[in-house]
Amino acid sequence: MTQAVLKNEISDLTPNTGTNIEGRRQVAAALGDVLADAFRLYINAQGLHWNVEGPMFYSLHKLTEQQYQSIAASLDDIAERIRALGLPAPESLKEFEDRSAIDDLPGDVELKKRVQQMVSDYEKAVLRLARVTALAERNDDVKTADLLTERIGAYEEFAWMLRATIVS
Repeated sequence: MTQAVLKNEISDLTPNTGTNIEGRRQVAAALGDVLADAFRLYINAQGLHWNVEGPMFYSLHKLTEQQYQSIAASLDDIAERIRALGLPAPESLKEFEDRSAIDDLPGDVELKKRVQQMVSDYEKAVLRLARVTALAERNDDVKTADLLTERIGAYEEFAWMLRATIVS
């Protein structure tokens, strides 16, 4: 054990939660994808926050700040849930990039299109969250399902607020 700590090795833990090891591995792997999506949404919301200009500056600046702060708080919760399931959490930018269904927010288009892309990205993340929630429920992982259900509500609200902000 001491050697593992000194080498910073990450080993599979073996919690006894009533879920078999294969179920925990499936849920943890899917949570890694959810974490990658959340990380990309965080970066995109932060970038939009920094670079918004024009008549909607103040409202979008404040709205995206609330969103990226909420996402930032969720990153640790998701990663810690993966660890609680006994598996290592993704930790590199490359891994997040490879696993995320979300692309970088385009920087060379008009603001309305950037906001529309954020809306679409939140909705894409909601669909993945719903699939992973169902997987967690099939594996009797109530805690993960609860965590993801909360994220679904947050992302749906974020999409709605952004959509309502850019209605012409």
